[in-house]
Amino acid sequence: MKIANKTILVTGADGFIGSHLTELLVKEGAKVKALSLYNSFNTWGWLDHVDCLKDIEILTGDVRDQGYVREISKDVAVIFHLAALIAIPYSYKAPESYIDTNIRGTVNLCQAALNNGCERVIHTSTSEVYGTARYVPIDENHPLQPQSPYSASKISADAMAMSFYNALGLPLTIARPFNTYGPRQSARAIIPTIITQMAKKKKEIQVGDLSPTRDLNYVEDTCRGFLALAQCDAALGETVNIGSNHEIRMADLFSLIADIMGSDSKPLTDQARIRPQGSEVFRLCCDNRKLISLTGFAPPHTLRQGLEKTVAWFLNPDNLKRYKADIYNV
Repeated sequence: MKIANKTILVTGADGFIGSHLTELLVKEGAKVKALSLYNSFNTWGWLDHVDCLKDIEILTGDVRDQGYVREISKDVAVIFHLAALIAIPYSYKAPESYIDTNIRGTVNLCQAALNNGCERVIHTSTSEVYGTARYVPIDENHPLQPQSPYSASKISADAMAMSFYNALGLPLTIARPFNTYGPRQSARAIIPTIITQMAKKKKEIQVGDLSPTRDLNYVEDTCRGFLALAQCDAALGETVNIGSNHEIRMADLFSLIADIMGSDSKPLTDQARIRPQGSEVFRLCCDNRKLISLTGFAPPHTLRQGLEKTVAWFLNPDNLKRYKADIYNV
């Protein structure tokens, strides 16, 4: 199916990836309804800063509200479901919140899409569901290992979403992105953490464990992966990784960012950023062959290219001032 001229709902559109996806969909000619989490401050998250604000319909609400989700998904052709609680450290403190938003929110969305006859649902998963790799690269058949309440909630949400395809015929695809980075990413993530502290000329950069590896993907590439899956009929009923097929150790990532920024800062382990024993995912590396086979899309950015764009965005004073480099966001 083609996206152009389709009415599309993006949940979690006010977030990091969601705001970029919203911009991409507008560029592709879609009519976008962008769901932002309701708040009394009249803020729409990162949607406040997108160039396409006048071209989208902003909705404010919560995916936990079944009736509201049913109402906003009427006359919608495609739903990109990104709304979720994603902070791993906070999931240790408030696991029930993750059940409500990630699992029940997904059920609400799938039920609404089914009842309203939506043509396509792209449900967002995460590479965290794989846990520490048992083999690499990680394909979609890799065992699922819940190493945090967050990953457990996403495993459950994925299973609920796929049950709507298997049992009820909801036209659905699970997109499983590996670690995404880029402009607007939350300060709790490692790349913004390093960049913002280096930008403040700190000589010691507070970090967590630098031994794990990650498969890092520039946000535009992740969003184009979503788009490719939405337009691919062969992806219906499938779970598909979105990643680069490359991994980097976090210590080497630190050095690469320092090189790009011309910084001589050194890492300093902050114990508050260390995950509980048994929870850290020590290795992630994506097998993206299924994505390429189904859609023909492969992420074009190298890690250095994506990081250079990301650093340039963060070094813009108007962007940097939105981040609190001295505070660790759980």
